[in-house]
Amino acid sequence: MSYKIQLNPKYSQFKEELISIQKTFQTSNESIHKARNELKIIEFHGIKCVVKSFKVPHIINRVAYTFFREGKAKKSFLNAMKLLELDVPTPEPIGIIEFFSAGLLRESYFISVYEPYDFTIREVFHHKVKNTEQILKEFADFTYAIHQKGVWHVDYSLGNILITQENKHYKFSLVDINRMNFKNITPQEGLKNFNKFWPKYEEDLPIIAREYAKLTNIDEDQAIHTITTESKKLEDIVNLKRKLKAK
Repeated sequence: MSYKIQLNPKYSQFKEELISIQKTFQTSNESIHKARNELKIIEFHGIKCVVKSFKVPHIINRVAYTFFREGKAKKSFLNAMKLLELDVPTPEPIGIIEFFSAGLLRESYFISVYEPYDFTIREVFHHKVKNTEQILKEFADFTYAIHQKGVWHVDYSLGNILITQENKHYKFSLVDINRMNFKNITPQEGLKNFNKFWPKYEEDLPIIAREYAKLTNIDEDQAIHTITTESKKLEDIVNLKRKLKAK
C-alpha cells in the first residue's frame, strides 16, 4: 500500500509517526468520537494530539479523491492552515497521511494538536451552561468576524464550535473543517450560516440575529425572520429525510 504525507513544517519530526499511524490508531483505546469517522487522542513527542480517521470512501469517491479533488483529510489540513493564516482559531494542524490501494485512495488520517476546551456551542443552545445570552452574543460577534475574513464553515453546527472561557469572555474555535469555502459573504447570506442551530428555546436565535444585525447594520426584524426561517427550513428537511429513511 502506497502513501502520501503532508506535514506542517513546524512538526516535521512527525513523519515516522504518520507512516505507522494505522497500527497506532488501531491499538489506541482513547476514542473520543466514533460515527462515520473516528477521533482518538494519542500522544506523540510529548504532545497530546487528536487523530481523525476518515471512513473509507465508496468506489466513486475513491476515484474522485484520487484524481479529481482533494480527499477529506487533505482538505482538513489545508483549511486549518488557511484558518491560522487568517488568524481564525482552530486546533493547530500537524499533518495528514493518505494510503492508496490499487492506485486509489483508501484510508486517510488528519492529525492536529489537542485543544482543551470547556464546552461546545451545543451545551449553550441546550442551556446547560451559565451566561447563555452573553455567549450567544459573543458567538454572533465571532461569526461576524470570520465572515468578514471570508470564512464560510459548511458544517457550522452544534458540535463543531469549541468554547473556552477566558476571564469574563469566551473564545471560540472551529473543528470538523474539511468542508469550508473562502468567499465574500453578505449580511443576509451570513445569517443563513446559522441554519444548523436548531434552538431548544425560541429566544436563542433572535439573540444571535439582533447582535449580527447590529454589526452589519441591517434591520433586526428582517434578520430574525431570516435566521429563524432558514433554521426551520433545514430542520424540516432533515426530519423528513429521517422519516423516509425509517420507512
